[in-house]
Amino acid sequence: MTRRSIAFLLFALILPTAVGPVAARAVHAASKPGVFATNGLAIHGYDPVAYFTLKKPMSGKEAYSYRWKGATWRFVSSANRDAFKANPAKYAPQYGGYCAYAVSNGYTAPTEPTAWSIVNGKLYLNYSVGVRDRWNQNRSERIKDGDRNWPGVLSK
Repeated sequence: MTRRSIAFLLFALILPTAVGPVAARAVHAASKPGVFATNGLAIHGYDPVAYFTLKKPMSGKEAYSYRWKGATWRFVSSANRDAFKANPAKYAPQYGGYCAYAVSNGYTAPTEPTAWSIVNGKLYLNYSVGVRDRWNQNRSERIKDGDRNWPGVLSK
């Protein structure tokens, strides 16, 4: 066996071991999308603009859909859809729609559209109303922790 063959053999055996964990982390991070969606629908098909304008969760309509950040967002009207299109960051839930309580604790969890809060002009969703109540007990600290953890929690 020549030196070149030995070097190639070592390279072929060592490289996958060295790169494997890095590649595995990259695949895992890529498998958790930046927007929480159920069956491709952000906020379970609820209109993010309605939380601000109507002050309540409203189920959107398929006719008023918009694709953004890999998810389909639904709206109750074309006006809401157009407002979102013009400024998605204004209306989209924080932390990609993942549970604000979970993100503040360093992990992700799904959310329910009825477990919501608007704080300083930003929409936050939680796993449940009970979890939202816990999140509200120390909300300002939880928001600081969530901001610090986001988007790093997507790679966990």
